[in-house]
Amino acid sequence: MRFLLYNIRYGTGSGTRFHFPVPYAGYLKRSIENYRQITEFITRLSPDIVGLVEVDSGSFRTGNCCQADSLARSLGYDHIIESKYHSGSLPRRFPLLAKQGNALLSKEKILTHQFHFFRKGVKRLVIEARTANLTIFLIHLSLTYYNRQSQLHQLYKLVKKTQGPIIVAGDFNIFWGAQELDLFLAATGLQNANDQGFPSHPSHSPKRQLDFILYSNELTVKKFFIPDIILSDHAPLVCDFNSI
Repeated sequence: MRFLLYNIRYGTGSGTRFHFPVPYAGYLKRSIENYRQITEFITRLSPDIVGLVEVDSGSFRTGNCCQADSLARSLGYDHIIESKYHSGSLPRRFPLLAKQGNALLSKEKILTHQFHFFRKGVKRLVIEARTANLTIFLIHLSLTYYNRQSQLHQLYKLVKKTQGPIIVAGDFNIFWGAQELDLFLAATGLQNANDQGFPSHPSHSPKRQLDFILYSNELTVKKFFIPDIILSDHAPLVCDFNSI
């Protein structure tokens, strides 16, 4: 079973072009061509499950097309997508921000799913999805240390009440280093698929390990790697698990 985690930055790209003519101008540019390349890359990898962080669900950047819907149709996968921001929050009132979310795609049918929202932070979404043999949690944690710790505590409660094989994946934003996750990993019993600590950010010259694929002891890792590709500011993570 191949699991792909990719923070795609809404398909807006990376590098000097992203910051032209002013820093972060790429967020306001069309993303169609760069996202086409992302789609081709994902198609070549042929993952069984795809966790996409920072997905555009249909703003002007994409010509009002939902990136997750488009990719799911291309792959023939089941999928779910939701805004990163909780209902009633200030970002939900702005058309561009309201279209910013996370998505999960699966070759196997998604039987049930829930959208949880952390109590603290701006980005609060937790996607919980179940297939026949697996539960996946997809997250994008806060940029603030205090909020991240609060979010990890809530995530711990969700994981501990879940039975069977589990994958927790996403952009954890642990700018203070991997030790931020020590208590969470000890409490949940989850393991880091990237046990060598290879960095994934920034993609052009990775220095930080911000993205994680964590898994429960019912699963075993066959192969883990980070493809050398620069279509976002984050590099993708790929983990091949032995069949459940």
